[in-house]
Amino acid sequence: MTTPVLLTPIEARVLATLMEKARTVPDSYPLTLNSLLLGCNQKTSREPLMELSESEVSSAVDTLREAGLVHETTGGRTTKFTHNAQRGIGVPEQSAVLLGLLMLRGPQTAAELRLNAERWYRFADTSSVEAFLDELQERSEEKGGPLVIKLDRAPGAREQRWAHLLCGPVDASAAAVSRMAAPASADLQARVAQLETELTELRTTVQKLCAELGMSPPGQAE
Repeated sequence: MTTPVLLTPIEARVLATLMEKARTVPDSYPLTLNSLLLGCNQKTSREPLMELSESEVSSAVDTLREAGLVHETTGGRTTKFTHNAQRGIGVPEQSAVLLGLLMLRGPQTAAELRLNAERWYRFADTSSVEAFLDELQERSEEKGGPLVIKLDRAPGAREQRWAHLLCGPVDASAAAVSRMAAPASADLQARVAQLETELTELRTTVQKLCAELGMSPPGQAE
C-alpha cells in the first residue's frame, strides 16, 4: 500500500510554486531559493496569501527533498530546485496540474480550475476536468487514498467547489465561510489576464493581416 502524502500548508505552497513556475516561466526554471521565496509570497494567484521567511521555505524544501517531491540541481554558483510532484504523488499529468492549482489557489469549481489551468495545461472542456477530479476523489486506499474532496455547495453558489487533501482533511464548513468572506479578486484577476492575452493575440493577428494586405491597422490614418 502506498503511504499517503501529507504536507504542511507551507510545504504545499513551496511544492505548488515549483509546479507553477515549471510550466509558466520555463526559462527561469529550476528556481533559486530566492526566486522560490518570491513565488510563494506573490500577491496574485494565491489563496491564502502568505508572508514566508527564507528559513521557512528552506526548511520546507528540505522536508520535500526527503519525501522525494523536490530535487536539488547542481552546477553553476547557485543551488536550484525542481519538483517531482507528478511521480512523487503518483498521478497523471492532468491530475498533478489540478492538485497544484488547488494548493496555490484554494478550493475552486471545475470551471474555475479549467480557466486557471490555461497556462499550465489546456483541458478540452470542464467535463474533462471533472473526470480527473472524480478519479482523484475515488483513488483507492492501495494508492494512498483520495487526494481531493468535493465540498458542499456554499450558500448562494451555483456550483460545488473542490479542495485538495494533501494537507489532511478539509473542514467543509470553514471553507464555505472563507469563500463567502473573501473577495472574488483572484477569479477576476484570472479572467482579466485571460482577456488581455486574447486581446494581444488578436491585435497581433490583425497587424499581420493588414501588413500582408498593404493596409493600415484600424485606428491608424492611411
